[in-house]
Amino acid sequence: MRCIVLAAGASARLGQPKALVDVGGKPLVQHLVERLENAGLEPVIVTRAELSVDILLALPERTVVINPNPDAGRTGSLQCGLKQILDTKGGERAFRLLVVPVDRPGFSDETLQTLMAKEVCACPAKDGRGGHPLLLMPDDVSRIRTAEPDTPLRELCSPERFDVDDLHLHLNLDTPSDIEVLRDLAI
Repeated sequence: MRCIVLAAGASARLGQPKALVDVGGKPLVQHLVERLENAGLEPVIVTRAELSVDILLALPERTVVINPNPDAGRTGSLQCGLKQILDTKGGERAFRLLVVPVDRPGFSDETLQTLMAKEVCACPAKDGRGGHPLLLMPDDVSRIRTAEPDTPLRELCSPERFDVDDLHLHLNLDTPSDIEVLRDLAI
């Protein structure tokens, strides 16, 4: 299984880069990548040029890819990460892919393990709403690779939802109060 962390958003509503929000003395992206590595994954981090140096300093010896047009949307960022994976993994074309937006860190390690064991496109859900991370199957990955960069992901895949009890599954870092909730979590 491959993994991409999406950290290329402009963070306009928050007023500071979400990936670099300080959580216990570390940038959020570092906390998230370390959690994913503890689960046995080797995430590729996709970011924008103006964040790349800070992310590289926080995550030395990790693969960080710059999306030259991050404002086109998540599909374009995923395509940048997929290109890196395909260019470096020696011909492997069919793989499952875990997509983890940096601004949606409220999932538990138990949810992550359950998701990683799925054999279908899936995402956790709570209170009738789907959440993150998102697990994609090889067919989904193929559609994303050939889509227009601004195509919404919901048009390219249909995840099966499975209910979880994660209290903060829908935490989305958009406001300073969201950051306070994040800092109170044991991530």
